[in-house]
Amino acid sequence: MDASDELLQMDAPSALLAPDGVVRSLNAAMARTLGRSVEQCVARGFGDLLPAGQLTAAESLVAHAAATKSVAMRVLEFPGPGAASVICLVQARSVNDPAGGGRLVWVHSLDAGNDRGGLLIPFRLAAKAANLGLCTYSPQARELEWLGDAPALEALFPQASMSMAEVVRRVHPDDRGALRRLMRATASTARSPWTRLRFSTERDGWHHLVCRARRIILGYGGPERVFGAIRDDTAGEARRRRALVALSAERQRADEIAAFSSAMMTAVTEQEVQQVVLTRLAPTFGGTGAALALVADGRLRVSSDAGIPIPVAAVHDLPLDASSALPYVIRTGEPQFISSQEDYLRRWPRGVMLPYLDQLDSGFAISIASLSPIGDQPLGAWLVTYNGEHRSSPDEQALMDTLADLAGQALKRVSLHEARIELAAVLQQNMLPTLPERLPGLEVAARYRPSRDGLDIGGDWYDAFVTADGAIVLEIGDAQGHDVDAAAAMGQVRASMRAIAAHEPDPATVLTRTNELLVSMDAARFASCTMLRIDPGDGRVTGASAGHVPLLCAHGDGSHDIRELPGGPVLGVLPDAEYSEETFRLDKDTALIMVTDGVVEGPALTLDAGLERAGMLAAHAVHDGLSAEATADRVLDAAAAVNHLDDVAMLIIRRT
Repeated sequence: MDASDELLQMDAPSALLAPDGVVRSLNAAMARTLGRSVEQCVARGFGDLLPAGQLTAAESLVAHAAATKSVAMRVLEFPGPGAASVICLVQARSVNDPAGGGRLVWVHSLDAGNDRGGLLIPFRLAAKAANLGLCTYSPQARELEWLGDAPALEALFPQASMSMAEVVRRVHPDDRGALRRLMRATASTARSPWTRLRFSTERDGWHHLVCRARRIILGYGGPERVFGAIRDDTAGEARRRRALVALSAERQRADEIAAFSSAMMTAVTEQEVQQVVLTRLAPTFGGTGAALALVADGRLRVSSDAGIPIPVAAVHDLPLDASSALPYVIRTGEPQFISSQEDYLRRWPRGVMLPYLDQLDSGFAISIASLSPIGDQPLGAWLVTYNGEHRSSPDEQALMDTLADLAGQALKRVSLHEARIELAAVLQQNMLPTLPERLPGLEVAARYRPSRDGLDIGGDWYDAFVTADGAIVLEIGDAQGHDVDAAAAMGQVRASMRAIAAHEPDPATVLTRTNELLVSMDAARFASCTMLRIDPGDGRVTGASAGHVPLLCAHGDGSHDIRELPGGPVLGVLPDAEYSEETFRLDKDTALIMVTDGVVEGPALTLDAGLERAGMLAAHAVHDGLSAEATADRVLDAAAAVNHLDDVAMLIIRRT
């Protein structure tokens, strides 16, 4: 059998190779199995024409046959003519080269029809080494055959074969689409991606499987199968889920800590600090309850979130020198992390909480942290309780100490802020004028509300006084800023205008002289202002404005109008500025409403819309017969809904 024609004239794939594996000639069946034309195969390395993973096996097969001149066999995988690769049992033997008298290697596929399972042995060995299970699926019979090789997966397929209908039934309903995509992928490609499926077993519930499928042909001309590799990732999935849960818990804890810190840093009153502690402290440290104890006149003022197992009355009003854990922490600044009832009794056998311990069936643990550093004036402490034994880790203890220090800083800031607010309130109150009493034919009301920012003191002001000739002068204005300097500037402007108005009857002249004075003094703040001079006898009004909010007129018939007074720029900015004025009559049952911008302007309200709303409210109040005082309350209460942070001032004069 040395004639090459006879060697290649067979139905099965066949080729003649040089001893180094280069293809000399081959038949059409071998070319089809290699997925190429005859011309594309000749003079190429036989192993190079196979899938990359087959190169070593092919070279070993050819080298063995060439060297030993004996028959060698090996299962090789061929690319195949389509999407499915062909698995063949290949025989190789040395033969004479009819052209040159040397030796060639004849390789050809053997018929494995009686033992197609033997073709899968190399794949089963590789799968076993990788701890994978193998199965094959017959599209014609719609049946899955389990090939084993992974003992841990045997429970998935207690029987050697399973219908596809049974496989689908066992796959989780949410994963059946993925199973269909897995099977469809093999129809167009040789190999599918790894796919995750949940698969139910009769004995131990759901398994998390990772599967990959590929199409193969078992032997040249043999049947087509879908060849599957399966890995049971249930344990890995459980670890992954535990890791995700732990990561989620850690992220949530980090978010809670960040929210706690942010809320504490923005707290501006003692009540807000208390609110942050009692709503956030226990969840942040995984406790069941929290309490806050602050020191006042040497005794404890205690509040809780109602989750602590011990009545607050046990420690409320306790003296700071009492023999108990909570006062001890406040006195010394040393935190106490008490892991159990027994631990508490060992440390504090005479503790004030002792009468309540026998009421706690499940036991408890307490973590207490001081809100003031050692050596500082005692501020207080907080405590977290646990319904059962709890041992705080060093990280938890450090975090509680850090947050307690943050709370202590907040309390100090609040104390300082409240002291400054009290000072500002006294200053502001002393600077507000007293309205004239018993104005014939006129009714006057004034309102001032501080801002909700800074020191709660601002530059808004009003003034009302009677001149020597019996006229009534009304002023309202707004000096730039919301601090003590703004209040000082406001007082300076108001005093200057009152002094000038005593000698100058015209509002425009008063504004001009006041502006000249402020510019000459190089004042650091500017101010807007409206000034009215009213003759109580005939209701004649002369008014001027220095860049201020328009005047509102509310009439007894329920109508209103917005009057833009003539004038000039704000005071204290432009030298040589001149101001003009306007004279009109205030009718009976009509009110003039003078406001600062905080009354009629806010983040969600334009000045025009605010003026219209305030004018309408005032007009309805006048129509309803309300007094000037009641009218001022109605307008100012509505202004509170504007959510403006600025301070507000209002003057109302009504002719009766």
